Amino acid sequence: MAMIPSFFGNRRSSIFDPFSFDVWDPFKEFTFPSSSSLLATQTSETSAFVNTRIDWKETPEAHVFKADLPGLKKEEVKVEIADDRVLQISGERNVEKEDRNETCHRVERSSGKSMRRFRLPENVKMDQVKAAMENGVLTVTVPKAEVKKPDVKAVEISD
Repeated sequence: MAMIPSFFGNRRSSIFDPFSFDVWDPFKEFTFPSSSSLLATQTSETSAFVNTRIDWKETPEAHVFKADLPGLKKEEVKVEIADDRVLQISGERNVEKEDRNETCHRVERSSGKSMRRFRLPENVKMDQVKAAMENGVLTVTVPKAEVKKPDVKAVEISD
């Protein structure tokens, strides 16, 4: 006789018994869509690869942004700077067309649009920005403007 009532049906094994082969599966009653039907329901707006990782570091000479954009060509990436000192990095990865004779077992690579924006500090030279892409890593270098030191003049104190 069981001390704990069975909420999961009329099973004789205990869910606390590690050697029980009659393990309750909470997902047994659910049907999951196949990966090919998931592809059909995805749109570029909902499947955007928003996890674009970007590092921003500041050196004495410049602000340097490094973005991981694997699989993108430089023609698919856009780097823009607005007048209000906003750096915008965007790109788009298109969905590969699936052959009807093939069965996808797993679809993990994302597709869609990505955009990241960064407000730059006041001491940047917006007309000298450089960008380069190598091995799926975009590097944007924004040089710093020289900060003019204020002229300090000593004033004599009279008696």
